[in-house]
Amino acid sequence: MSVTVIMGLYVFVLAIFVGWQLISKVPHLLHTPLMSATNAISGISLVGSLVAAGSDHGRIMTVLGSVAVMAATINVVGGFLITDRMLRMFKTRTQRAK
Repeated sequence: MSVTVIMGLYVFVLAIFVGWQLISKVPHLLHTPLMSATNAISGISLVGSLVAAGSDHGRIMTVLGSVAVMAATINVVGGFLITDRMLRMFKTRTQRAK
């Protein structure tokens, strides 16, 4: 393995650990608004993964880019669904009927 691959894996594992620690420390009342705000970041990830999947840098890059496209798409759609559900919770019954 080259030094670049090892450093990339190191940064990836470190990002997973830091992300897990940050999300686990967020109070439950702020979790959904935080997820709603990070949908924009997920959209940027989706664009980056589309570029990675579409670039001609070999088969592994295309496969990893395709997996990243799928994961980012699931994240964006799930974020919008949860945000919509949260906003519906704050509507009165007469507003929901409309």
